[in-house]
Amino acid sequence: MTGPMQHDQDLLTASGQPGKNLLTATDLRVCFGSGPLAREVVAGISFGVRPGECLAIVGQSGSGKSVTARTLIGLTGDGSQVSGRLEFDGHDLATLTERQWRSIRGARIGFILQDALVSLDAVRPVGREIAEPLRLHHYGRAADRRARVIELLRQVGVPEPEMRSRQLPGELSGGLRQRALIATAIALDPQLLIADEPTTALDVTIQAQILGLLEESKRRGRALIVISHDLAVVSRLADRVAVMRDGLIVEQGPTAELLGHPQHPYTQSLLDAIPSAHSRGTHLSDSSGKARAPAVLSARPGGLAAQAPLLVADGLVKRYKGPDGKVRTVVDKVSFELHRGETVGVVGESGSGKTTTGRIVLAVTSPDEGEVRLHGQPWTSLSEGQRRARRQHVGVVYQDPLSSFDPRWTVRRILSDALPAGYANASRAARIRELLHQVGLGDDTLDRRPLLLSGGQRQRVAIARALAPEPEIIVCDEPVSALDVSIQAQVLDLFADLQDELGLSYIFISHDLGVIHHMSDRVVVMTHGRIVEQGDAEAIFRHPAHPYTQRLLASLPQLSLQPELSGREPAYDRSA
Repeated sequence: MTGPMQHDQDLLTASGQPGKNLLTATDLRVCFGSGPLAREVVAGISFGVRPGECLAIVGQSGSGKSVTARTLIGLTGDGSQVSGRLEFDGHDLATLTERQWRSIRGARIGFILQDALVSLDAVRPVGREIAEPLRLHHYGRAADRRARVIELLRQVGVPEPEMRSRQLPGELSGGLRQRALIATAIALDPQLLIADEPTTALDVTIQAQILGLLEESKRRGRALIVISHDLAVVSRLADRVAVMRDGLIVEQGPTAELLGHPQHPYTQSLLDAIPSAHSRGTHLSDSSGKARAPAVLSARPGGLAAQAPLLVADGLVKRYKGPDGKVRTVVDKVSFELHRGETVGVVGESGSGKTTTGRIVLAVTSPDEGEVRLHGQPWTSLSEGQRRARRQHVGVVYQDPLSSFDPRWTVRRILSDALPAGYANASRAARIRELLHQVGLGDDTLDRRPLLLSGGQRQRVAIARALAPEPEIIVCDEPVSALDVSIQAQVLDLFADLQDELGLSYIFISHDLGVIHHMSDRVVVMTHGRIVEQGDAEAIFRHPAHPYTQRLLASLPQLSLQPELSGREPAYDRSA
């Protein structure tokens, strides 16, 4: 057999000789557009990865790391020009046709997409999504593929995999959707796995399981390229790290050496921006986005226990019927209080009931039992008509602002729509500008649409939208999980500054324990719909009483910075 068919078959034949790079990029450049509008987003980078090795690529949003990842899988997109040499197991990837790319995607190079919220087919059950690469590469019969799907879902920590495989993506939490994407990428056990933020949406216990799975892949000789803003994950998994900024690799080296003794100021700034026990009560960044020496925030309102609570959740219960007909209790007798100027962090594994609890507080989901009271008055037990006059008291910032915006609307219209009725045109325009300035955006964003904004800018617009009706309470549902560490630092500082300035109260839902520790006055720990522990944040993080909380903290990846080399405190230390 000769010609294109033989070439396709050669591409599917694995060799991956030990000691030699499986993949090598030399002077890789990626440019979008042409002429005076051309933008070079990857500006001549070189790196390699061997079988059984993990290379991590880190850097802030817009640094070029995700474009690099997509280039390695032949998905750079229309209107792009790729130059330089890109070699995989002796094959020049730049010469491949689309047909040849399809022969190795999934089979020899796997790719975990970054955005699980939009990367799965909304109308196809996740089991069929995972089975698709198996079908395309002729893996067994239909029954074999179904069995492999269930096995993969178990491997990535999905509970009740048979039932979950029949659900649509919209019926799953963000963490479960992310695990489905990981299952799809590893279905055919590829030689090289490229993972773009593979653990972003995962709680720490499932994250630990996925990291264990990736480590096992390394032990079996598979190569990994991980794109991540979580430096604790990088320190555990990666053998080497490449730091990208403005399309260039500014620093590259062995993980322990680079994280323990960074040479480039930008690498140092990434490490300084990590939220942790040590960062409580401090700014993580300055207004330019560069990390700086911590500046103590103004003191939070004191004596919370002596105040009447602003909001009370009392015995909340919510049940849902699954596709198998079984009724499951997803929120089970949940009770807590929120005081003025306080942040209550809600933490727990994916599926623990965190987001459903937040939706009940927002009164967009009705509890089957129990109630929420606002200012001591009924809230969830009212009809929507009765609630309407008080809606402005409670705002929300979602995990994925892009999905919550109308993509056709400009920022001006998004904020105008969020303002209460009664503003005259002149005062409405002034209030919109005031909101933008409050969240650190300029007037130049007014007429831009969400797709033309960066992730950090979109989240700032989402915060401005939540502030528009002048709420007392904002429910923040994973508001920084999709942001890189430096942009996350800016947004967390913004939340803290707005709380000090406006006396806001936050219900801060997150699977990131570093973020929860940095932000929260009190913490609520949930599992299987129940609160197993709640109290002062410092007390819970230093002396967790419940075995589940202890397990959460024990699963937290540790970033060891070798302070004896760097002169810095470790970024996160549970014993601190």
